[in-house]
Amino acid sequence: MKQLKIDWSGRAHNYSKKDINYLVKIIKTADPLTQGYYLKKFENDFSKYIGKKNVFAVSSAAAALEIIAILLEIKKGDEVIVPAHTYCASAIPFARNGAKLKWADINFKSRTIDLEDFKKKVTKKTKAVVIVHLYGHGVDFRNIIPYCKKNKIKIIEDCAQALGANVENHKVGTLGDFSCFSFHAQKNITTLGEGGMVYVKDNFLSRKVKGLRHNGHTDYKFKRNYYWKPAMGNLDRDLKKSWPFKFTLSEIQCGAGIVMLKKLNNLNHLRINRANYIIDSLKNFKELEFFRPRKKNNHVYHLLSAYYKPSKKINRDNLIYRLYKNYSIKCAVQYFPLYRYDLFKKFGFAKNNCPNTDLFFNNMISFPFHIWMSEKQIKYLVSSIKKSLTYLRKYR
Repeated sequence: MKQLKIDWSGRAHNYSKKDINYLVKIIKTADPLTQGYYLKKFENDFSKYIGKKNVFAVSSAAAALEIIAILLEIKKGDEVIVPAHTYCASAIPFARNGAKLKWADINFKSRTIDLEDFKKKVTKKTKAVVIVHLYGHGVDFRNIIPYCKKNKIKIIEDCAQALGANVENHKVGTLGDFSCFSFHAQKNITTLGEGGMVYVKDNFLSRKVKGLRHNGHTDYKFKRNYYWKPAMGNLDRDLKKSWPFKFTLSEIQCGAGIVMLKKLNNLNHLRINRANYIIDSLKNFKELEFFRPRKKNNHVYHLLSAYYKPSKKINRDNLIYRLYKNYSIKCAVQYFPLYRYDLFKKFGFAKNNCPNTDLFFNNMISFPFHIWMSEKQIKYLVSSIKKSLTYLRKYR
């Protein structure tokens, strides 16, 4: 196995001694170890952070989307529009609940959903659209909110990669009807590797989330003389024809969320500064195109991706290979267009018209960009990219 100077890591964070002491305290004293004080505190802290009520901690962003799909009460023939350039979890829950998936193309500059293309894909059967704030970029979709209301289309914000990003003065995840957030190991904050949060705008629907995430647990509606009769608690369904799931977080995970949420703004600030440094350092290499949003629509750079302009002889594979072979840097290619996967093909979702998605994916490169990377590693990354691009220019 090649010894790498900068690997593509599956871990985005390290914990301080103070963080670890806080988590050890929870391990020693929390009772219960799930669904207790720290769950409520984490949800309350998160609610204050985004400025919205009706937020619920769950086991992953995929679990959050599963709950959202259930709350949509999808019927046969209902369509959900999803950008084809995203992680598979943005689409699977809706297909699993019976929706027909339709693929929206991306805006080639921003690499996120093309809102005009979305409108072209709308039909009378369109139930919802998934706005994915991919790579950490907050998509400004405010101009389609009236359109969606008029056409009775629900807006789902997938904020898995963009916690803390803003659209003008609005935090992502606060403008749509539903939203999900991820605390996976590689995200901007993590709850010990897995975790997520779901936001539900509608107060009536939000009351159904707790049962859906925890096996239908509820109390009896009648007054009880003894807490243990007829049983310690009741099980019921929150929606007709919908079975509940087990999507809960432990107290120790919620504790990790509490400490990481306090750091989020500082961590995002560091990401933004580092991204700007790298992009500015490579500005003379026009074959490499990064994306910078308008100032009021900030980008929290969960990932640092770029489009590499191919020539007849040289493409991004040459750049990835050279960085790996000559400089021991492991880059990645991300978000295979969803309609190319066997899974979606076998369920009948191969049909597409997404030229920007294909063009970008075929020529994109994602550079290692983990928060624990040292300044020395960042400078080595920049220097190695420069040397590689200069070398490859001779063959373009």
